[in-house]
Amino acid sequence: MLKHSLLILSLSFLSACSNIAYYSQAINGQWDIFKRTQPIDNLLAASNTPRRLKQQLADILKIRAFASETLHLPDNRSYTDYADLERPFVVWSIFATPPFSLAPKKWCFFIVGCVSYRGYFSEAGATTLADKLRAQGYDVYLAGIPAYSSLGWFDDPVLNTMLGWPQHRIAGLIFHELAHQKLYIQNDTAFNEAFAMTVEYVGIERWLARKGIAQDRIKKYEQARQRQIEFIELVLSSRKHLQQVYQQKIPRTKMQAAKIAAFEQLRAQYQQLKTRWNGYAGYDAWFAKDLNNAKLLSVVTYQDLVPAFRALLDQVGGDLPAFYQAVAELGELPLKERHAKLRHFLIL
Repeated sequence: MLKHSLLILSLSFLSACSNIAYYSQAINGQWDIFKRTQPIDNLLAASNTPRRLKQQLADILKIRAFASETLHLPDNRSYTDYADLERPFVVWSIFATPPFSLAPKKWCFFIVGCVSYRGYFSEAGATTLADKLRAQGYDVYLAGIPAYSSLGWFDDPVLNTMLGWPQHRIAGLIFHELAHQKLYIQNDTAFNEAFAMTVEYVGIERWLARKGIAQDRIKKYEQARQRQIEFIELVLSSRKHLQQVYQQKIPRTKMQAAKIAAFEQLRAQYQQLKTRWNGYAGYDAWFAKDLNNAKLLSVVTYQDLVPAFRALLDQVGGDLPAFYQAVAELGELPLKERHAKLRHFLIL
């Protein structure tokens, strides 16, 4: 409780010297979650808990045990409680870039350092900032987020916002957020998110490979994962192309035309992917609106370094404790050296 109190005091201090409204909504949002939280064991024992919710929560406790016992993730009370927020997302995050750059706008906070997004517990608050940034000329992407990590400062609960997903995705989300508790490097969003994504993917693979999972479920996951890989490769390829466009010394009007053409090409390439996927339309919503630099950034931030982390995991023979130790050692290096050394594992 002491560290939790210190966090609140620190945020209160910051709110007096910085953005009062922003830090107030953060404190109020966390407090609202705390008030709604109740132990999963109590819900499982209660006669008025809906049957489907009981089954989901019972399965999540098994996933939670697997995370600590098999994946060596933090063994604490996170994801042993439940909170119904009565809304579809817990937070709304904003990504922003200049119009002709894929470099993220960054926001800096106490404890977590500087990150490539800004989160709000209120959709209205996030929308207000998004509109303000658009008026300033930024490319902006506003995304609803089903879960987040308090980095161990609080016992993060299971949220109703997570329960609409298939079980393997819920498992992956829990593994991802616990990975942030395991290791977090200040001022390096791409490193932190790619590390957590790697733990998520590996965790799902090992969760599905355990005894008792039906082969059809494993096959469905493998098909979905392959489509995701191809989608990510498409986005990363478009990012590379746009970086080359933005480095050209050409008039702004020509730069804008080249940017529009690049995104039109991306849409066309996606349609080709859908043909190969036999019409699977799971990414249609992503392409439907706000296709811009910031939206690409939201994918790149989470995915760009994942292959390098997977290569590092292979280097240590799939041993997760050894992997965590190696990643922690990388985290002690200066940022540019850290990324360069991590990428080196791709060519070993």
